Amino acid sequence: MSDHVSQRGVLLAQLKEQLTKAGYSTSAVCRQPVVARYFLQFLERRHISIESVQREDVEKYLRCELRRFVRRHGHAPRSGWRASHTTGIRQLLCMIKGHWPTDPPARNPAEAANRELCAQYVRWLDEQRGFAAGTVRGLVDEARRFLSWYDEHSASGDLRALTIADVDAYLKTRAPSLRRVTRKKVALDLRSFLRFAHAAGRVPRDFAGCVTLPMLYAYESIPSALSPQQIDAVVRTCRGDHSPKGLRDHAIVLLLTTYGLRAGEIARLRLDDVDWRGDRLRIRHSKTGSQSMLPLLPTVGAALLAYLRRGRPKTDAREFFIREHAPYCGLTNFYTTLRRRLEAAGVQPAGKRGPHAFRHARAVGLLRSGVPPKIISDVLGHRSPESVRPYLKLATKELRDVALEIDDLVGEDRK
Repeated sequence: MSDHVSQRGVLLAQLKEQLTKAGYSTSAVCRQPVVARYFLQFLERRHISIESVQREDVEKYLRCELRRFVRRHGHAPRSGWRASHTTGIRQLLCMIKGHWPTDPPARNPAEAANRELCAQYVRWLDEQRGFAAGTVRGLVDEARRFLSWYDEHSASGDLRALTIADVDAYLKTRAPSLRRVTRKKVALDLRSFLRFAHAAGRVPRDFAGCVTLPMLYAYESIPSALSPQQIDAVVRTCRGDHSPKGLRDHAIVLLLTTYGLRAGEIARLRLDDVDWRGDRLRIRHSKTGSQSMLPLLPTVGAALLAYLRRGRPKTDAREFFIREHAPYCGLTNFYTTLRRRLEAAGVQPAGKRGPHAFRHARAVGLLRSGVPPKIISDVLGHRSPESVRPYLKLATKELRDVALEIDDLVGEDRK
């Protein structure tokens, strides 16, 4: 028992230290280790090691605590009771296991084999193809979705019995709710997995060439972009909010409207990427993997400095933009942040409401200012100036002027 008490004390001390470093409030630093201590005592009574904890063990503990609460108070707890009990447990298990919740045990040998196949697929995409982590997640998610569907609709669940009809049936079930461009991505992701499965010896033949892609036409879609009036309204709304969150969002909006950055490039921005003496900003382009040095304009620099002085939480994290609440780590969800700012400004765009709507607006603004496509592609972090062509469809005024010039020339020829 003394060994358990000693180990429990060490774990709780580590948890408290971790919560303090993450910037949690004093009440959370005191409350969460208490819940974790009760959970550790529960495991000790049942002779369960903390390393082998499963979801069922957490649920059993919560049921015991719920019965104890009802006996003590004579009524059921309020709605926030479960969250207050699971937060400390989740923090403890994340500290020990690295992540929580873990995947539940495989229900059958076929599911276990599929998990192992997906793990091999991850290694293949990383080591053989060299894809970025986000690309790997998207490809593996589609592979898991396909394997889950195949287990439900096949007699044996054995990929060695896979047929072209199975592949077609899966794509048919995925297609109705998807746009044509998304259908093409699903088909390409499935091609990648089928090619790997054949190379790994799990599929008797390479079905990748049998996956038909939907026809897409060059520049068929019109990008979504905000108008200059809508952007001005959002900037004014953010500028008027002097709270820490408002200072952060104002700086983010100025980075979007001034440079047309991607969300991933803002998320990767670090404290040492801002050269205050040289008035330069280093941008790591998320798609190409390259870097650019952009001039730090006075309005952007002032907004960044205001956020650092009065808005950014005190943390050891090196990311420039930090979550508003603990744990204080880099901000990654820009869509929700921008959607709320658009709503506060009374802006209701017809298309996208995320970072790319600001990016497209910046591209159109540069086109209308007569900036050459090569410079625009460099500013936006494209590999080729050809990537700027889709934005030409948004420069409707310029296209209308070209049409009028052609009509004038035709009229002169007729005379």
